[in-house]
Amino acid sequence: MIVILKENPDSVRLSALESWLTGLGLEIHHLQGERQHVLGLVGDTSRVDMDQIAALGIVEEVKRIQEPYKAASRKFHPEDTVFELSNGLKIGGGHFALIAGPCSVESEAQICGVAEAVKGAGANILRGGAFKPRTSPYTFQGLREEGIRLLLEAKHATGLPVVTEIMDLSELPLFREVDIIQVGARNMQNFELLHALGHAEKPILLKRGLTSTYQELLLSAEHIMAAGNPRVILCERGVRTFETYTRNTLDLTAVPVLHQLSHLPVIVDPSHATGRSWLVPQMAVAAASTGADGMIIEVHNDPEHALSDGSQAITPEAFAALVPKVQGVRELLGFGR
Repeated sequence: MIVILKENPDSVRLSALESWLTGLGLEIHHLQGERQHVLGLVGDTSRVDMDQIAALGIVEEVKRIQEPYKAASRKFHPEDTVFELSNGLKIGGGHFALIAGPCSVESEAQICGVAEAVKGAGANILRGGAFKPRTSPYTFQGLREEGIRLLLEAKHATGLPVVTEIMDLSELPLFREVDIIQVGARNMQNFELLHALGHAEKPILLKRGLTSTYQELLLSAEHIMAAGNPRVILCERGVRTFETYTRNTLDLTAVPVLHQLSHLPVIVDPSHATGRSWLVPQMAVAAASTGADGMIIEVHNDPEHALSDGSQAITPEAFAALVPKVQGVRELLGFGR
């Protein structure tokens, strides 16, 4: 259930309402938008008299929400969520996050060189994996702590905010200077990790699981938000189907559906979705046409010799050619900034 308050509600009457609701055993989540202040009620709301609350002078409207996710629901928060990184870059609400960089951080020269190249081409966030969840134990597992150090060197050299994936809760202290923490598809339902990231004071990029539904993705976001962190970015990265030609099947329907269901930013990962570099530009342009709030693309200076996922990485030159196409589609269709 949500309670939409009138503008500038009387603080004494609001406090009395909150005391009454908590006395009924309900948990109250506050969401303050530009024009609305909303109370999200979590718990057994069957005992709540909607008409009694609606009659209060500080209340605009009362609604019941059927979805099991409250904080992530657009019914609870009708306006798009927009948040800023430390450098002032905005994400969500029409602001476009163009994230690019290698699958894995391999060396200082590699990550710094790619960072300079993608920044020059128009990327505004740098990606790079330090901890790599690889299917085979015999493949490159990432440079781990050293990888984060090198990623931060590239951040300091270029000024680009950085995003990298966390694999385990024990790694969290290493992410102090990381701007966005990524939760990969395999960890989308690692609820202990999600709860801990709900206490992190930085955005979380949450990737959809290989076989997860939209509701399951939103419930995972709910775990983070219910723990206190509203800054969640949803990422469609392809799902597993019967088709084996591509690495996964890119579900672009996810973008408008998730925008309909939730107020959270939605970005697309065409690299993991296809697994084939020649498909990445086409799928990136297609993703731009859906109104995605951004995309995350793997870019490597030497894909043939990449230590991980070289087959799905595009070169800096290909990325530079792709960016104006993505921007052109967005401008043509009138999507944000």
